Amino acid sequence: MIAVHPEGKIMVRRCLVTLRPFRLFVLGIGFFSLCFLMASLGGQLSARRPGDSPFTIRTEVPGALEARGALRRMSELLELVARRVDALARPENGSERHRGQPAPDGWPPGAGLMERIQAIAQNVSDIAVKVDQILRHSLILHSKVSEGRRDQCEAPSDPQFPDCSGKVEWMRARWTSDPCYAFFGVDGTECSFLIYLSEVEWFCPPLPWRNRTAPPTAPQPLPKAQAVFRSNLSHLLELMGSGKESLIFMKKRTRRLADQWALAAQRLARKLGGAQRDQKQILVHIGFLTEESGDVFSPRVLKGGPLGEMVQWADILAALYVLGHGLRVTVSLKELQSTLGVPPGRGSCPLTLPLPFDLIYTDYHGLQQMKQHMGLSFREYRCRLRVIDTFGTEPAYNHEEYATLHGYRTTWGYWNLRPQQFMTLFPHTPDNSFMGFVSEELNQTEKQRVKAGKAHNMAVVYGKEASIWKPQGKEKVLSILSAHMEVHGTVFYESQRPPEVPAFVKNHGLLPQPEFQQLLRKAKLFIGFGFPYEGPAPLEAIANGCVFLQSRFSPPHSSLNHEFFRGKPTSREVFSQHPYAERFIGRPHVWTVDYNNSAEFEAAVKAIMRTQVEPYLPYEYTCEGMLERIHAYIQHQDFCAAPAPAPPGAGAPKSPFVLAPNATHLEWARNASLAPGAWPPAHSLRAWLAAAGRACTDACLDRGLVCEPSFFPFLNSQDAFQKLQVPCDSTEWEMNHLYPAFAQPGRECLLQKEPLLFSCAGASAKLRRLCPCRDFRRGQVALCRACL
Repeated sequence: MIAVHPEGKIMVRRCLVTLRPFRLFVLGIGFFSLCFLMASLGGQLSARRPGDSPFTIRTEVPGALEARGALRRMSELLELVARRVDALARPENGSERHRGQPAPDGWPPGAGLMERIQAIAQNVSDIAVKVDQILRHSLILHSKVSEGRRDQCEAPSDPQFPDCSGKVEWMRARWTSDPCYAFFGVDGTECSFLIYLSEVEWFCPPLPWRNRTAPPTAPQPLPKAQAVFRSNLSHLLELMGSGKESLIFMKKRTRRLADQWALAAQRLARKLGGAQRDQKQILVHIGFLTEESGDVFSPRVLKGGPLGEMVQWADILAALYVLGHGLRVTVSLKELQSTLGVPPGRGSCPLTLPLPFDLIYTDYHGLQQMKQHMGLSFREYRCRLRVIDTFGTEPAYNHEEYATLHGYRTTWGYWNLRPQQFMTLFPHTPDNSFMGFVSEELNQTEKQRVKAGKAHNMAVVYGKEASIWKPQGKEKVLSILSAHMEVHGTVFYESQRPPEVPAFVKNHGLLPQPEFQQLLRKAKLFIGFGFPYEGPAPLEAIANGCVFLQSRFSPPHSSLNHEFFRGKPTSREVFSQHPYAERFIGRPHVWTVDYNNSAEFEAAVKAIMRTQVEPYLPYEYTCEGMLERIHAYIQHQDFCAAPAPAPPGAGAPKSPFVLAPNATHLEWARNASLAPGAWPPAHSLRAWLAAAGRACTDACLDRGLVCEPSFFPFLNSQDAFQKLQVPCDSTEWEMNHLYPAFAQPGRECLLQKEPLLFSCAGASAKLRRLCPCRDFRRGQVALCRACL
């Protein structure tokens, strides 16, 4: 224990007793005086701009007279308090002196309370005199400078800056609406408005009288660091952070796949042959995990909630890291603001520093947060964005003006980005870039073990939530299935409330991923009941040797007839639960049948039981396939370059195409020079005139090709129609996501006026669309045969 001297206790008690109320009042007055003085000077010191010294005093002192008068009144107030307290203070001072207390250090011997008050008042008076001298000098200097600048602080009439005067008017009325303007030095004067609008923003021309010293000659830029493949993911796990169930899930997945990522990196390195790759600095902001967006996923990780988004984000982080790029990961708004350099305030002002990242990967929630907090910098840097978008965003929904005028405006669209900046879970719309994810790949030994351990009469139902069993119409299907196979489920439930599933279903509850994989390796059939749409689980099942059975939708599901798709920025029609599996994998691994036809369903079940299949995983969903695809995107996609122009008029360049020998389509002429910077390479282009009512997406797939929207500018001319021997009686340029196209009734050639509206999606019974197609590598639909 600590010993306390008795005299110490007496001193503390005596100190507390002598702190009488009026003494506290006097101390408060002194403290208030000091605070007011600091605030008076601080008002002049704080209105500084980036680059000013903390001790820089500006000449703009519009509040000098008010500050000087306030300080004088403060001094008079203290003197008045001193006189009125004098009568109350003397008896107590006398009693204290009678007690023989020594005066504190710094006070004259025998000084009582009255003397202390007078000393404080004298100090404040002295400070006021000195401040008055400073402010007088500043005011004189300010008046001289103001006289010289009065005619130079008016909004200039410059045709190169047509919005300047309007922005100055706005600043006059609204500059106090956001503290960020004061942070950049705006103080309500015309000069501060013009300085801000010319040096922080770019609406006004630079002011000639500003003392802008010429910047030193910039040194030659250093060579960019080269990206080197990584095989150890320990540092990535640290970058991902912790504290959320969703992050725990993602880190477990990354650890489990670490060996496969390392092996894939070795394979891709050999394929690239030591080619030089610039290292990119990349910000990854997972907006849906922030508290501000609700973070609805984390609480549901352990309760059977959707995991597809977290699977994809975990794999994106791993791929970017393994490729050797610099990463910064944020999962909160506060982290995002600090990382970007957002000034204090409500997000109206640009960032305080140039953006230090070459690329930003985020989602729609993060996109909204960046727009709210980056001010005009969002417009400047949005070309660096890559938006992870599960179901895709079609150009008609992305273009704000067009979407508003034609009824395509939704909750998630109208961002005016280049459509290929949106990156999807599956390659269902070529207008966007296909990002994808990874499924675990079995080696040959594991494949043989899986084949030997299959139970040919075991089925696992797709879905972890009990709601998938509730819709009517499944009784007959389940009855047929249970008559031939043992039915298993993985439906989440709490111990006191078992899920409402049929009695013949053996429910395992929510399984960890390794245990779920083991269940799939035993099962013969993985069956879907229509929901969830386009998730990772069917690919995982096929990779583990299961056959996937799904229902065919008639009519197809879309935003027009199904609540799930309503509000999503796409008009895509979904003809089955998993269109990718149906279209790009197919039988014998994927069977799509009409569940309303009992005979067809039962025949499919019996056929599947007899069919022997090998575990199969498309290359694009392996670690190597994803690394290869993201590498190609980072190396070749540049959305900061101006979009290809689509100017109206007869002066449009002629297309470098020739009619194919069979006269069915256009090909790139052999003697034509390749378009510089074009990616995919232009020689992979094939142009077809689709049938009326057919979208370019389907028209290209019908010919074993895929639609390539980046080739639309090459076809957007009357010359392309003439080479296809299509007669154009007239030509019109308009904003329409279906153009370029040919209108048969009027023999009219319709060309695209807005480059952001070039779209592979969409069709009209009145139009034959001119479609740019390209070849693709088997198992890697995102890349052409000559692309890497």
